[in-house]
Amino acid sequence: MNLSTTPNGLLKTKQHFEILDGLRGLAAVAVVVFHFMEFATPDYKDNFIAHAYLAVDFFFCLSGFVIAYAYDHKIADLGIIPFLKLRFIRLHPLVIIGSVIGVFAFIFDPFSNLQAVYGFGQTFIMFLSSCFMVPYPLVQERYFNLFHLNPPTWSLFWEYIANIAYAVLLIKLPNKVLWFLTAIAAVMLGFEAQKAGYLGVGWGGDNFLGGGIRVLYAFLAGILVYRSKWIIRSKLGFVSMGILLLAVFLVPFSKANSIIDPLLIIIYFPFLVALGAGATLQPKLAKICKSSGDISYPLYVIHYPFLWLFLSYIEVNKPTMATMQWLIPTGTFALVLLAYGILVFVDLPIRKYLKSIMFKKA
Repeated sequence: MNLSTTPNGLLKTKQHFEILDGLRGLAAVAVVVFHFMEFATPDYKDNFIAHAYLAVDFFFCLSGFVIAYAYDHKIADLGIIPFLKLRFIRLHPLVIIGSVIGVFAFIFDPFSNLQAVYGFGQTFIMFLSSCFMVPYPLVQERYFNLFHLNPPTWSLFWEYIANIAYAVLLIKLPNKVLWFLTAIAAVMLGFEAQKAGYLGVGWGGDNFLGGGIRVLYAFLAGILVYRSKWIIRSKLGFVSMGILLLAVFLVPFSKANSIIDPLLIIIYFPFLVALGAGATLQPKLAKICKSSGDISYPLYVIHYPFLWLFLSYIEVNKPTMATMQWLIPTGTFALVLLAYGILVFVDLPIRKYLKSIMFKKA
C-alpha cells in the first residue's frame, strides 16, 4: 500500500487498512472456536487453538493503532465529548444487544436451572451490570465471570477505559512518556504471566486487574506503532498475514506460557499490526476483508450466551467428541450468520439513529 504523509510526517487518514480489518474478523472467529473448545476439551493442553485467548491483546493493540490513526490529528478540533459519543455509538449498541441475548439465554436455558438458583432479582442486577458495564462477578458455578450474562464484556469494559484515557490524557503525552509507560506495562505483563502462569486473565472476579495490565500494554503499543510510523511495506497479502496471526493461536498450551505469552504480546503483536498495515491487498480479497472486519465486533459480542447453552448441553447430554466435531463448526458458522444479521438489521440502524440525534446540526 502506498501511504502518503502530511507535512508533520503523520499518515493521512484517507488510507483504510483492509488487511487489518480482515485479521480482526479472523481473530474473532478464532475466539469463538476457542470458547467452543474450552467446553469440549476443558484441558487447554488438548485444545488445538489454545492460545486464541491472546486475540484480545491483538484487538487492544489494533484498537490503539486505529484510534491514534483516526483521531490523533483531529481530536483537538473534534473535542473530548464528541469523541466519546462516537465511541459510545460504535461500541455500546452491541453491548446492550449482547446483554439482551445473554439474559434470554440465561432464563430460557433448557439444560440448566441456574436462573432459578439466582432468582429474578440477581438476574436483573446481572443484566443491568452487563448493560452498563459495571463488573458484577456472581456465578461461581460458571467461572466467576465479571459479566456472567455476556462474559466478553470484560474486554469492552477495559476498551472504554482505554478510550477515555486516550481522550483525556494519552493524546497529550509525548512519545517519550508513552515509551516509558509502555515499558512499565511490559514489566507488569511479565509479572502477571509469572503469577498466573499465562495471560488469559482479566475476565473473572479473581483475575480482574490482569485485564487492566493487558490493555495498558497493548493499547499503548498500538498507539506507538502509529506514532512511530512503523508501517512495514511488503508484498505479503491477507492470506499470508492470516497465517502469521493464526500461528499464535495454534501455539500449544504448556508450562512455558508464562514466557511465551508476554513475548507474543510485547513483541509479536505490534510487529504484526505494523506488518499488516503495510501489506498488499489483492483486489479479489477486498470484499472478504471488509466483510470479515464488519462482522468481527458483533460476532465477538453476541456469541458467548450461546456458548453457555452449549456448556449446559454438554453437562446434561455428555455428547461424544464425534458429535462435537460437527456441532462446533456448525455452531461457529451459524454464529457468523447471526452476527451478520444483527449487524445489518439491528446494529447499523441503531448507530445511524444515534448519530442523527447526538450530532444534530443547530
